[in-house]
Amino acid sequence: MSDHITLVGNIIGDPEERATRGGEPIAAFRLAVSERRFDRERGQWIDGHTNYYAVSVFGELGRNALASLRKGERVIVAGRLRLREWETDAKRGVSADVTADAVGHDLRWGASTFRRSVRRDDTATAGSGEASSASSEGGDDAWAVPGESPSVPAGAPDPDGVEGGKSTPALVEVGDATPF
Repeated sequence: MSDHITLVGNIIGDPEERATRGGEPIAAFRLAVSERRFDRERGQWIDGHTNYYAVSVFGELGRNALASLRKGERVIVAGRLRLREWETDAKRGVSADVTADAVGHDLRWGASTFRRSVRRDDTATAGSGEASSASSEGGDDAWAVPGESPSVPAGAPDPDGVEGGKSTPALVEVGDATPF
């Protein structure tokens, strides 16, 4: 059983790229979460206890985390917490491990730019000349962008930078227009 948790803290080292046995990417980093409060008697902020978490981010979210996150950045992590006991010859302890379901920059401390990544399934089907099952059957893809073509003909220039649909996932800039 795992508990759901949301953490806000600083990345204490550049995220490391690891892989599952099946070759899927994992982004792994440590997160420091500190208590900070205002002491009215002294009239200043005081740092309290710091907890450290080992964060693992799998799959496409892991790829995006590796491309986006750096040491020292303040992030928000939502995921599942698992406490794991460990022991060596010299000591024993408990490690707090988090498997992330969502990761993002904490915008209280700076601005961030969003770049949409092209789904891996779309690039594979686009290059083979076959349309995805959702587009060939006229079904709705819940992740599709309105007005976007589901596949690019082989050899055609693609506005997203994927030439002929044969490429690794690319990142796409999203304009400054905000819908609200």
